[in-house]
Amino acid sequence: MNNKLALSDDILMKIEKPARYIGNEVNAVVKDKEKVNVRFAMCFPDVYEIGMSHLGIQILYDMFNSMEDVWCERVYSPWVDLDAIMRRENIPLFALESQEPIKDFDFLGITIQYEMCYTNILQILDLAQIPLLASQRGEDCPIVIGGGPCTYNPEPIADFFDIFYIGEGETQYEALINLYKECKNAKLGREEFLRRAARIPGMYVPGFYEVTYKEDGTIASFLPTEKGIPLSITKEIEMDVTNTYYPMKPVVPYIKVTQDRVVLEIQRGCIRGCRFCQAGQLYRPVRERDVDTLKKYALEMLKNTGHEEISLSSLSSSDYSKLPELIDFLIEECNKKHINISLPSLRIDAFSLDVMSKVQDVKKSSLTFAPEAGSQRLRDVINKGLTEEVILQGSALAFEGGWTRVKLYFMLGLPTETEEDIRGIAELSNKIAATFFDTVPKEKRVNGKVQIVTSTSFFVPKPFTPFQWAAQCTKEEFLDKAYQTKKAITEQLNQKSIKYNWHEADASVLEGVLARGDRRLSQVILHVYQNGGFYDAWSEYFDNEKWMQAFEDCGLSVEFYANRERPLDEIFPWDFIDCGVTKEFLKREWLKAQKEEISENCKLKCQGCGANRFGGGICFTR
Repeated sequence: MNNKLALSDDILMKIEKPARYIGNEVNAVVKDKEKVNVRFAMCFPDVYEIGMSHLGIQILYDMFNSMEDVWCERVYSPWVDLDAIMRRENIPLFALESQEPIKDFDFLGITIQYEMCYTNILQILDLAQIPLLASQRGEDCPIVIGGGPCTYNPEPIADFFDIFYIGEGETQYEALINLYKECKNAKLGREEFLRRAARIPGMYVPGFYEVTYKEDGTIASFLPTEKGIPLSITKEIEMDVTNTYYPMKPVVPYIKVTQDRVVLEIQRGCIRGCRFCQAGQLYRPVRERDVDTLKKYALEMLKNTGHEEISLSSLSSSDYSKLPELIDFLIEECNKKHINISLPSLRIDAFSLDVMSKVQDVKKSSLTFAPEAGSQRLRDVINKGLTEEVILQGSALAFEGGWTRVKLYFMLGLPTETEEDIRGIAELSNKIAATFFDTVPKEKRVNGKVQIVTSTSFFVPKPFTPFQWAAQCTKEEFLDKAYQTKKAITEQLNQKSIKYNWHEADASVLEGVLARGDRRLSQVILHVYQNGGFYDAWSEYFDNEKWMQAFEDCGLSVEFYANRERPLDEIFPWDFIDCGVTKEFLKREWLKAQKEEISENCKLKCQGCGANRFGGGICFTR
């Protein structure tokens, strides 16, 4: 083992949180590099604290390191202080475990969770001294492979990647690594490896595809450039989520990270079918993990990490069929050991509130509702199966149980939104505050008041959702809507109990452009990065001017990508990907949204989305 750190003590003393860069954490895997054939650097293109909180990387790290001749190490975006020093002193980006340069590895795998991290991908490649453009990489460069939710439209970053892995990582990596070893032994070279990789299910190699455009800027054709390269790529999906890889010994960081806890993924997918939600479509069908396996995992992971909190992860935990049994078990075990249980994404009903009062300190915590829209009409448009009655009932139960803080999440700029829908956000916030005063007698009001925190984010249309055809608002329209919301809140009787927060409009518009963009955007991203832009996901470093200038210099328009409603017959940049949900189904849902018609969830009635072809999950157990 090479114990020499890549950074000198002198540098470590100068930077914020040096523990981000020294590795050697509890459960980090160190192998003898002489005994492995393939070295894989797994990267999250954001700061250490955020990357270390990501379950997907922990799963893949565990899976790769269970392969005898593969050593998987981790790398994150250096924070701006170290970034400047590495450039100045020409220190190549290194992996945490071995402290050795990434450029000497076989693979650099980058998980792409969020569009605003795209410039950080270039920061990683640049600091690693790997050419930014895939077309310029030679035989001695690692294979750069992207995975994660943003690969469901990889086109805006297609120029920077050798391969995209579309779908869930548990299924095809072994085949890819074996192919790599064969090609390496036979000295077949980089291009031949990529050509063969493009034939493995789920692998998209952008270099073997060509796009042509119509005069109006939309796509005319998207085709492979060679025989044998597939026309469309079906997502990879792990149907047996119980018996697949799961990290029993997740790496435990030395410093506080965003989510310092054991994460137990109880299921994948969601039955709800909200029309704005990309994850709800991408991860279909719903697959549950066996409850006895989860109990075993929970105890094992708590023992192996020393964490004092366990969190249940899923898109909608309340829909997990064995939730009561799992919670009873965890409450019993965790109370003995003084371990907290955190339950995100629960629906607010009597069962959930009962559970929460058992596992949380009610005095300290706040309850979270996500009505998403202020009026019932608009909630029907977005297929959010939540009525005002349910929200107010849930609030009343919560206030009776001692909660005095409620967080509400809404979206502004949803398709068909009117001024009345916007007023509805203020009115619903007011009704919840009124429910507190109606429910809790004066003498029982601790501190005498209730706090409602109402937050709005701006709607961003995403690929593979029924709203992928929708126009997104302009920055000015968004800000006007936020102003209307704020004004409506100040007109409410209980306005003193309501606090209002809203998001940055610039970043939401840009996220919309990058989410539905095509290959031409690679030059815009490159332009922004070359002018010093990265860490765009952090508001203090996001510089909208740089982006607007880059669009102008590249002759591309924000309006084209974000603000127009798209015709039903338009070819989308992501149409070559088959995510299991058919375009016909998404079209039906888009038309139903415009008629304000709801679709029942998967447990109540199959909507014929197409995901039953995977032969398992809720499609066959309903």
